[in-house]
Amino acid sequence: MAGRGDPPEGTPEGVPGGEDEYRSVVFDEAFVRAAHLQEFSARERLGEHTEAVRNRPSAWEGRSSSRQAILLVLLILLAFGTAIYLGVRNPYQPPADQRAEPLRTTVVPLAPQGAVVGGEPARLFDHSPAAEYRTGAAGINFPLTGRTTHFAESQVVTALSIAKEYLVASSLEPDVLSGATVRPPRLLLDPDQLEQYDRSVEAPADDGRHALAAWLVRFDPRQVVLADPATRVQGTLRFEETSPDTLDVTADHTYTYAVRPAVQGAGPVARASLFTVHREVHFRFDREDLRMHRTELVTSTVEAGPQACGADTTGSLKPLLAGARAPEAGGGPAVTDPYATARPAAPSLCGALAPSAQPSL
Repeated sequence: MAGRGDPPEGTPEGVPGGEDEYRSVVFDEAFVRAAHLQEFSARERLGEHTEAVRNRPSAWEGRSSSRQAILLVLLILLAFGTAIYLGVRNPYQPPADQRAEPLRTTVVPLAPQGAVVGGEPARLFDHSPAAEYRTGAAGINFPLTGRTTHFAESQVVTALSIAKEYLVASSLEPDVLSGATVRPPRLLLDPDQLEQYDRSVEAPADDGRHALAAWLVRFDPRQVVLADPATRVQGTLRFEETSPDTLDVTADHTYTYAVRPAVQGAGPVARASLFTVHREVHFRFDREDLRMHRTELVTSTVEAGPQACGADTTGSLKPLLAGARAPEAGGGPAVTDPYATARPAAPSLCGALAPSAQPSL
């Protein structure tokens, strides 16, 4: 007997709609649950929904999201590790701070050819080669600045500023000149040179390394004092890039001091005299020095007079005062004019002070 919906003779074989024709498209329960789209019910369609179907999350989507999250974490860790590796192995890292070499020192006393000229400080200055010199730090002027191949103009200005600050601290600071302190120049030195500097202070020696007079200008306060605090100064500053990581500054200046005896006798006030110091200091800066506001001294050459050739000038300078004569003229036939800058320093251990360096009274 045929079913309720079937023809009396059954479903004809080969007729469309037969059971075999739709067997391949029968959706089982697992397939329905896995579908991405689900039709809203009639009640849901009467609501505010405008779409007829809604998306259904699938188990594959959950697994895919988890895998993507894990992959993202792995990529982040890989990138972080690569950055660390390249930071350690990067061949273009800035070079490490180079160790400063010891300062090489030369101090040459200049002996007068006759008696040291004396008088009032103002009159001595007016009749000397220092008549047109500026007073104090105003005599230490910057050259025209600009950038170099590897250093910006601001870095060049910083190097020149530190060099000038050292020259002022070591040649013009009253407490340094009188021997009351040695600290101001020390504050500007590369830490690698502090031991050499301290030894030069405590035990100066004429060994090319520990002459205190090459680091700073100092008079023995028991013998000499300044007759006029207004030291006259003139000279030049030059800068040069010596490597991609170092900048050099050369300072070539003449300082003229008015001095007198520290102890006054019972008679009239002793006359003043002029004492001239020609200093050529070679400074070196690396990038760390510029950042830390410090410098390395490479060489320092000092020619100073009038002094006796046999005087020990490795520590305090020892001027011959007004009316004094040198026991013997030094330097042989070659005379040295400390006012003539931009020239090679005297190679001898003692020179003869040029007569033109004395005031013409």
